[in-house]
Amino acid sequence: MIALKWFKSSYSSNEGPDCVEVAISPAAPTLTVHVRESKDKDRATLVFADASWAGFVRGISRP
Repeated sequence: MIALKWFKSSYSSNEGPDCVEVAISPAAPTLTVHVRESKDKDRATLVFADASWAGFVRGISRP
């Protein structure tokens, strides 16, 4: 298993309760995006296929 390199979402702040971390796994055959609660790292993570994540980001990026 590949160790994931987590980074904090640019939408998260150090001041508020909402802290999200994201990691990208280059596992074959497709890339996957992992999302977790940064303040409770032992909880389950959400895993998205690359295409699903891209659709999600497009959806939240619209004004």
